[in-house]
Amino acid sequence: MLLTRRLRYLYKMSLAVSLRRAMLVLLTGAIFILTVLYWNQGVTKAQAYNEALERPHSHHDASGFPIPVEKSWTYKCENDRCIRVGHHRKSAKRVSFISCSMTCGDINIWPHPTQKFLLSSHTHSFSVEDVQLHIETSHREVRKQLQLAFDWFLKDLRQIQRLDYVGSSSESTVSESSSKSRHHADVEPAATLFGATFGVRKAGDLNRIQVKITVLKSGDLNFSLENDETYQLSSLTEGHRLQVEITANSYFGARHGLSTLQQLIWFDDEDHLLHTYANSKVKDAPKFRYRGLMLDTSRHFFSVESIKRTIVGMGLAKMNRFHWHLTDAQSFPYISRYYPELAEHGAYSESETYTEQDVREVAEFAKIYGVQVIPEIDAPAHAGNGWDWGPKRGMGELAMCINQQPWSFYCGEPPCGQLNPKNNHTYLILQRLYEELLQHTGPTDLFHLGGDEVNLDCWAQYFNDTDLRGLWCDFMLQAMARLKLANNGVAPKHVAVWSSALTNTKCLPNSQFTVQVWGGSTWQENYDLLDNGYNVIFSHVDAWYLDCGFGSWRATGDAACAPYRTWQNVYKHRPWERMRLDKKRRKQVLGGEVCMWTEQVDENQLDNRLWPRTAALAERLWTDPSDDHDMDIVPPDVFRRISLFRNRLVELGIRAEALFPKYCAQNPGECI
Repeated sequence: MLLTRRLRYLYKMSLAVSLRRAMLVLLTGAIFILTVLYWNQGVTKAQAYNEALERPHSHHDASGFPIPVEKSWTYKCENDRCIRVGHHRKSAKRVSFISCSMTCGDINIWPHPTQKFLLSSHTHSFSVEDVQLHIETSHREVRKQLQLAFDWFLKDLRQIQRLDYVGSSSESTVSESSSKSRHHADVEPAATLFGATFGVRKAGDLNRIQVKITVLKSGDLNFSLENDETYQLSSLTEGHRLQVEITANSYFGARHGLSTLQQLIWFDDEDHLLHTYANSKVKDAPKFRYRGLMLDTSRHFFSVESIKRTIVGMGLAKMNRFHWHLTDAQSFPYISRYYPELAEHGAYSESETYTEQDVREVAEFAKIYGVQVIPEIDAPAHAGNGWDWGPKRGMGELAMCINQQPWSFYCGEPPCGQLNPKNNHTYLILQRLYEELLQHTGPTDLFHLGGDEVNLDCWAQYFNDTDLRGLWCDFMLQAMARLKLANNGVAPKHVAVWSSALTNTKCLPNSQFTVQVWGGSTWQENYDLLDNGYNVIFSHVDAWYLDCGFGSWRATGDAACAPYRTWQNVYKHRPWERMRLDKKRRKQVLGGEVCMWTEQVDENQLDNRLWPRTAALAERLWTDPSDDHDMDIVPPDVFRRISLFRNRLVELGIRAEALFPKYCAQNPGECI
């Protein structure tokens, strides 16, 4: 009996030990598996973080794309309109809104082509990896610039296809002159399929899209109002291959052709592929040479990233001039090579500054999108903070009335400040600034000197025995002479100044000066400037000032323009028609520019204050469609096209303002 008990005890003990061993093995295995999973999760998070840093002008990644998939609806084309229908049958093919829109009714390109276009009703699907490039030009530098432009074109297509971005070792599919080539080292690394498709390549109808770009004539990459911006685009399907040809006389025309090609491509959320037309033809040219956007970076600072993002939208809309109002009385954010004291005394903070490299980087990036950067150091007025260090350097007073009160006596808005017109050091500093900025932004036939809103009462405190208006005129002529010295002894063909009481006189030669007209579109100065022989750029406050309509920002005085300028206001404004200009005076109109003054705008609002209203100006100046409708009434087709263009901006990470309720976007024509 005792032996039996001992045997039972030993059996139980051995069983318990075995169970403990088994539990220990299982626990060890579980810990190992959890450790591996945790480690991989950390690697994935780190990789995702690194990838998110690699695209400077994008807000979004594929996992949180700003345009949601609408699986509950399908669309059909009836009478050139897309009709929304509930989609409940899983077996039936769903037609997405964008695919219906791109194949129903008029061509969906913004701005609308000015000459000929023809699109087939049949479409094909493909992936961005199927796109290749072939360049034909005898100009080496044009070839390099086209390669850069195409690299960014591919990056934008990857953004549209909702793909994540991975490391710089990935290879491009670009071929040039029938041979493979890698992306340039100074260009952001290309993307590969990842994230939404989990690295699995999804095939479309086409297995190759060959984009052939031919530049026939000019090898000039310098911006000029004489640049030939015309282009022709055609595409033809042969089996499972699509041949696209873009032909232009210059790089600038070819770049616009790429913008059009990008708008002939769309992402279909039903098959998660890009789509385009089986055949297409577009012949296009702009109506006006100058199509600009001005951004004030003095009243609020804007990062290089946000400026680049703005330029991406400009390139897609075929705008060609980014007017960079760098400085004003509020701040001087540019760090000058020769006079760093300007930023030391004038910037809001050390981090809110632009280096020489920043300006050069923006200019080089802008050229990729066919946009010229035109910097402006406003003078002699609108110059205060940053100019107060002269006496310490033995250079005398460089500016006057700096921050003087009561401000309303000495300037248009606080803080006050106006350059000293009788100090030669002032002109030398301006000459050095012009020299630096010309070096950063490249040769040009147009430069902006500022020149507006001089307050004669400010100067009268110091020069009361002088003809003050004549002093103002002398200042601008002296600034012009310094610009010529800074530009290697050659004056730019077009030296721009803001309209003012000075430009209403004839002191500035009309053969050299171009006037940017900011006043009201009905003001007499519009007619007087043209009659006096000046070339003009229209920026009328009652139509193309995008900062208006947000209320007053101070307790006293006029501190706001009103009302809000809707995109319809921008679009409908045709001053050359309203003024009934004859052929001669119409040639004096170089174009127009929307202005974003930033008293009440910082980086948080920039995108939706600019877009899509800036796009409305883009079509007005590129296409200038005839207008038989009543004031502020825009045809339904324009609503449809600008709504789609607004979505394209959002796809690229630009937070464009909504145009109307989403129901109206999903049901074109019902709300107009």
